[in-house]
Amino acid sequence: MSFTTRKIAARPDAIAPDGSEVRILAATARGSMAHFRLEPGAVSKAIVHRSVDEIWYVLAGRGRMWRKSAGAAETIALEAGISLMIPVGTHFQFRCDGDVALEAVAVTMPPWPGADEALEVAGIW
Repeated sequence: MSFTTRKIAARPDAIAPDGSEVRILAATARGSMAHFRLEPGAVSKAIVHRSVDEIWYVLAGRGRMWRKSAGAAETIALEAGISLMIPVGTHFQFRCDGDVALEAVAVTMPPWPGADEALEVAGIW
């Protein structure tokens, strides 16, 4: 048995397919966690995941999240304390509407599989 302990990096580990900054956190064989940051005024690219579900928890900032799946669509307000799910196959896009960065922690199940997981789609913004 080994344990993973990880402190959030000062600089991004990667840029997500949607354009947000990614700081990789802990992971197991069944899920992974990362911190996402979108700068003030920025809008992500709209994407869809091929095989993963995500659960998000907003830490800071404010903005909006658009989700569309199986003919249903909604846009919700994002602010600290909001949690939401993005089931596999859901088209989504988010934006930072405030004057501070939008920051969230997300858990991906199963763990993020690699660069071809996300496909760009038509978004709302």
